[in-house]
Amino acid sequence: MGFPINRPRRLRTSETVRALVRETDLQADRLIYPLFAVPGRDVVEPVAAMPGVEHRSVDRLVERAREIYGLGIRAVLLFGLPESKDERGSEAAARDGTVQQAVRALKDALPDLLVITDVCLCAYTTHGHCGILTADGRIDNDATLEQLARVAVSHAEAGADWVAPSDMMDGRVGAIRHALDEAGYTDTAILSYAVKYASAFYGPFREAAHSAPAFGDRRTHQMDPANVREALKEVALDIEEGADLVMVKPALAYLDVIRAVRQQFPVPVVAYNVSGEYSMVKAAAERGWVDERAVVLESLTAMRRAGADAIITYHAPDVARWLGN
Repeated sequence: MGFPINRPRRLRTSETVRALVRETDLQADRLIYPLFAVPGRDVVEPVAAMPGVEHRSVDRLVERAREIYGLGIRAVLLFGLPESKDERGSEAAARDGTVQQAVRALKDALPDLLVITDVCLCAYTTHGHCGILTADGRIDNDATLEQLARVAVSHAEAGADWVAPSDMMDGRVGAIRHALDEAGYTDTAILSYAVKYASAFYGPFREAAHSAPAFGDRRTHQMDPANVREALKEVALDIEEGADLVMVKPALAYLDVIRAVRQQFPVPVVAYNVSGEYSMVKAAAERGWVDERAVVLESLTAMRRAGADAIITYHAPDVARWLGN
């Protein structure tokens, strides 16, 4: 008599059984929802390229934050659009800037909401690049670090829990950590965009953030999509400089990178399910080509399975509702 047939299907016979042995979970409190703050009052403007995403003035932003908090989402990533732009992105560090006002309002309204602020200059500069430019149009790395540090401190002063530098300048985590500590914000954590690729998936976001470069591109500082060893080097450097968490962006096309980072480093890993990934699903679902709920849940579960501890995603409110049912 031969050995009994091993039947893995015995553990797939019902949803109760499947849930009991499921290896990877997806919960609302693992999600981070991006918000876009704009100047003015009573402003709610849809972003055409990102159905369901809006520009909101601070008063209406708080309203939206209350909604998502009620769904079980406990963290937001805050982006801001300025009143005006200049060559140095000066308004990014203004005490009464859009982001700074939004942080204060969010923390006043929802003290337990984790408020993370994006730290970059692209939405604040007339040229749309992530740093201060030299006379010949190149990014001045070290001058940019000084401005980014000022921006991060202004966010911490407003009450931000974490700051998230997304510029990909060399040394920016160390510069920000030093500035925060010097200003007394030793408990403000840094979520570094450690692995940010020069990706084709950012187009809709650049519409939302009004941050498309006026000339050239960002390949001199964002990573080559072909490289993974370089990603591990970037993470190692950022951790050495004081990053508390690291991010891989985009997520879906870089699951192997998320896995590699997770396996090599002990810090929490955040995946950014970016605008292009979001908008493609929305467009296909609107045409009836895919089941939006099934595709989104499968995709985000894949990011968790690859090793992401948390996921930044524009799908967060829908996912929270789906998981609640």
